[in-house]
Amino acid sequence: MALSINNMKNIILTTLLILIGFTTFAQELNVTVRVNAQKAQADPQVFKSLENSIQEFMNTQKWTEDEFEQNERIEVNMQITINQELSPTSFDAELQIQAIRPVFNSDYQTPLITHLDKSVRFNFEAYQPIDFQENAYTDNLSHILAFYAYTILGLDYDSFSPYGGEKNFQKAQNLINVFPANQSSSFPGWTSQGAKQSRYWLMESLLNPSVRPFREAMYTYHRQALDLMYDDVDAGKAVMMQVLETVGQVNNKYLNAMIMKVFANTKGSEIIDIFKVAPRQQKTRIYAIMSKVDPANSSKYRAIGI
Repeated sequence: MALSINNMKNIILTTLLILIGFTTFAQELNVTVRVNAQKAQADPQVFKSLENSIQEFMNTQKWTEDEFEQNERIEVNMQITINQELSPTSFDAELQIQAIRPVFNSDYQTPLITHLDKSVRFNFEAYQPIDFQENAYTDNLSHILAFYAYTILGLDYDSFSPYGGEKNFQKAQNLINVFPANQSSSFPGWTSQGAKQSRYWLMESLLNPSVRPFREAMYTYHRQALDLMYDDVDAGKAVMMQVLETVGQVNNKYLNAMIMKVFANTKGSEIIDIFKVAPRQQKTRIYAIMSKVDPANSSKYRAIGI
């Protein structure tokens, strides 16, 4: 039986709506991966396969229950540097991560996190898919990648609403909780033992009650300082000064919290650029705060011109 014109129109409309539904919404992350394997002896194809597998895993996994449009995806760059081959399929590496967030009414993008994880040990064979279970440990590579996916999402959500990232941080904490204790010597970074700049201490500091004012300040930093600077630069700077006072207070209350180191690595240069043109009193106060938050790099904050 021939289709009527109206029926044909309905079919076409339905098809278009389905296609729009598939093309409008996307996964949460848009991750670009690069593997630096200059020190490695393995077949270079292994590391090209590693790049592809990580990128596919990070970009196709559904990390939250929320719908993201294409232009809302969080831009992330990951660089894995292979430091040592423990076997043809086992590697010691470092993972450099940077995620960025757009600033309202501008073409400027602000870093959400700039972080180097030096304790990345994993097994991988060429063309191996990456398997992940949210409530179980499958392998160290997927566990690390998922941990940083949830951490990045938590930081992004915190920047749009106070404590908005709590659910994602809890998911990252759950990965720490389900990590098998008998694997800690083989795969470091998941327990309180060892380096203080580990995944364990990053999440401990993000979820520590003493750090909650810092997390609220990060919402203010992005939504009431950076996002409003388009309309009023001086007002935005005044709000950011209040934010940095809070950061300094949290740092004094919880000395050596890892999130403070991450904050300094992520936002230090941005803060310097923003306050290069500012009253001397503001510059002096910025230097006083940031040289305590980031004492190893205190000299760089003189670049604001105190």
